[in-house]
Amino acid sequence: MTSTASRAPLLISKALVARLLRLYDYPHPMVPRRIIRGYDRPHAVRTARMCAAVAAALGHDSARVRQYQIACVLHDLGRAGLDRVLFGKIWSWAKAHGIPTRPREWRALHPETAYGRETEAFLRRYRDDLDAAGIPMTAWAKEQVEMRLGYSRRLSRRLRAVRGEIKQLGVRWESWMQRVMLYYYYPEKLADAPAWVKQLAEVLVACEQFEAYSNQQRGRDYYVRKKETLADAFAYLETLQREGIVSQAVMTALRKLAAAGEFDRVLEEARGGRLSPGERRFLRQMEC
Repeated sequence: MTSTASRAPLLISKALVARLLRLYDYPHPMVPRRIIRGYDRPHAVRTARMCAAVAAALGHDSARVRQYQIACVLHDLGRAGLDRVLFGKIWSWAKAHGIPTRPREWRALHPETAYGRETEAFLRRYRDDLDAAGIPMTAWAKEQVEMRLGYSRRLSRRLRAVRGEIKQLGVRWESWMQRVMLYYYYPEKLADAPAWVKQLAEVLVACEQFEAYSNQQRGRDYYVRKKETLADAFAYLETLQREGIVSQAVMTALRKLAAAGEFDRVLEEARGGRLSPGERRFLRQMEC
């Protein structure tokens, strides 16, 4: 086993991580021989490090945690090919107009939408408005919509496309790994999952959102956010807990590790700078 840091370590080799991250590369559909490099790969690695630390703290055995960390590295695979500019335009427009950006939120507002057809419903309802806003819904633009509202389908397609490469890496892919990756957008898909799978899915959601709310680049490109605060991160995690997406056990484990300083370095990497004394005090008080 190797580690990129003394805390929240990688349990898989750096060589394997590098090869897994290459699976995010995507051929540009309009520019021959051009590859769209996977967006924000460091986010995937930082999330995977945090997830392994929390899973281990919750008592999952080392073999399972190692397998889980591989799934966490690939948790954003359904967004391979993300066009930062076009994706940002579409979802900034949607946010400005109060339009749901996740399947479960879309179905809550539009219960008449057939399950799994959220992308199509979005396009039927807003294609003309997007065209008028200067964002024509080309085939490539539709892919950017699918990366959010049709994430399950797109992830399945990408996993099928790279299955052979995953096998060549010596990785034994198991069905529970994909279910864990889908939980944030599709919690209903884990309604009948074993308790340990559900818990690992919750850990991925909690750690991914904790990192994302601390991630400066992602904040600008993906969330249309101007500033990162730890208070906002934990406020959102508490919202997920109230909604039943993240359990008390997972939140307690994450808080304890944050209070112990396990995630300081990860958060500083995400932030692109050192945590302030006030932020460190905030984290140290997490367990209080």
